[in-house]
Order: sequence, then C-alpha cells, then structure tokens
Amino acid sequence: MQGALLSTAEKRLHGRKAVVTGGSSGIGRAIALAFAEEGADVLITYRRNAKGAEEVVAGVQAMGREALALAADLRERDEVDRLVDEAFTRLGRVDVWVNNAGADILTGDGAQASDLEKLDAALDVDLRGTVLCCWQVAPRLRAQKAGVILNVSWDHVLVGGSGRQAEIYAAAKGGILAFSKSLARSFAPEVRVNVLAPGWIRTAFADALPTASQERLAAQAPLRRWGTPQDVAKAAVYLASDEAGFLTGTTLLVNGGAVM
Repeated sequence: MQGALLSTAEKRLHGRKAVVTGGSSGIGRAIALAFAEEGADVLITYRRNAKGAEEVVAGVQAMGREALALAADLRERDEVDRLVDEAFTRLGRVDVWVNNAGADILTGDGAQASDLEKLDAALDVDLRGTVLCCWQVAPRLRAQKAGVILNVSWDHVLVGGSGRQAEIYAAAKGGILAFSKSLARSFAPEVRVNVLAPGWIRTAFADALPTASQERLAAQAPLRRWGTPQDVAKAAVYLASDEAGFLTGTTLLVNGGAVM
C-alpha cells in the first residue's frame, strides 16, 4: 500500500481519531481502511454485519492503528446518543466523523420491500440518521475547536434520475446535501462540513446487475468505468485532511464525470 511507503509523520491523518458509520462493507469499509493507512485510529459502526466489522477491525489493527466496532441502529435517537457518547469516550476525542450508513433498498431483502417501506428506510437511516449524528457531533467538535464532518450523498441529486428507486434515493440523499450546507454555515469556522457524492460505484448493487447494464452505465461516464469504493475513500481522505482546510459546504462528485 502506498501509505506504507510514507513515514508516520508524513501520513495525512497521522494521529487523528475517526468514526465511520456503516463501516463494515462497501464504501464505508474502504474509507475506514484508507483512514487507517493514512495514520488514523478508527471506530466503525455496523447494524447486522458483525463479521464484516470484525474483518475491518483486523485490517485496521494490521496497519498498527487502534480499531473499534460498535453495533448501532441509527434510526433510533437513543442509539445515536449512545454511539456518540461511546465514540468520544473510547477514542478520547473525534477529529473526523463520516456519516456513511445507509439503508439497503437495492439488494437482498431491501429490494423486495414496498415503495413505502423503502422510502421509510432511506429517510430514517440515510437522512434522519445523518442529521441526528450531526446534531450530536458538531457541537462537540466545536468545543474541541476543530473537526471535520463528511456526509455521503449521491451525484444524481443534482440532475435527477428516472424511476421510483431514484426518486426515493434522491429524496434522502438530496436532503443530506442540502442539510450539510446549512450545517457547514452553523458550525463554521471550527467545524468543516463537506459532502461526498458518489456516482456508479462497484458495490454489491453493481455486482447484481446484468453485464449489459453494467456496461451501459459505465459508458455514461467520460472516464468510461465504474468507480470503486477505493476511489471514494481517496476523496474522503482528502476532505478529512488539512489539504482541504479551506473547503466547507463543498460537494465532491466521485463519479468519473457522469454528473458535472
């Protein structure tokens, strides 16, 4: 790994403490591992995927960083309060908080849910969970005099997408983008709040699509390929680091140019 070639002091997140919600698989997993590679101690959350969480913890520890995993249902206010309290207590402080957790309405049991059930899940986990975490975390970061919040949206909220799934996803992820801009104003200058907006990223959803559909979607991007979770993770590292110290309220599109 590239980070292994750098001295400890050269790593962009050296000594930082980070929390990544939904960190047991996919994009969250990649962000947690990338943060560790850049020198951060990492706490991840999961809801059901305990095995995946254990694997991420082992991967972070293999890089010589501290790693923790906590089960949390971000739909519940009490669970969010407990998570934030425990994260700050066990890490000592939090420098970077990534709200990545989201409801899976595209694969597995989630794909079989009714439209109303999918809407409730996306609004409860993606949007409400992000808002509740931010409301608890941002004042603590301000009290520390510094901190970064990264919220995960979707590139197509800027242009729209056709179909019921896109409508549901846009309602939740569009809310996250708009909320983040207001939060950035509320907690500046001590806290920077930015948004990651991935496009077509090769996760479990992509693997379930027919080959022809995968190729069609890849062709929509000027860079002519699907993104990877690692592509998003690299962007997250940048936004979490001092290199992005003059960015707040910014949305970074990680999508190969499919939406500009």
